[in-house]
Amino acid sequence: MTPPKRGQVIDINLDPTLGSETGKVRPCVVVTNDVYNQRVPVIQVVPITAWSEQKGRIKTNVILLPSSKNGLSKQSVADCLQTRPVDYRFRFVKTRGELTPEEMRQINEALKTVFAL
Repeated sequence: MTPPKRGQVIDINLDPTLGSETGKVRPCVVVTNDVYNQRVPVIQVVPITAWSEQKGRIKTNVILLPSSKNGLSKQSVADCLQTRPVDYRFRFVKTRGELTPEEMRQINEALKTVFAL
């Protein structure tokens, strides 16, 4: 299995979960750097969920429009507050595509807010 790359949109099985954690098989954005991704099977991802007007107003959510490049089928948000580590060897389902540099810039800004960087 080829290690994922930063900015890729991949389907990950996020179950089991506890409490308010985002679950089920869903697209996620890989946010760890490529050197790390090649060396360690645990990667950091940001789950993607369906867009709603309420979710679109949250400062740490990044709105993503569907495209052939990212493989999303509907307007969505990357929920940067739900960032989590996953072992892709066991949770990886499939690759969808990748985000644009501008979308990754927006995710970087949201992550800076979440982690007070």
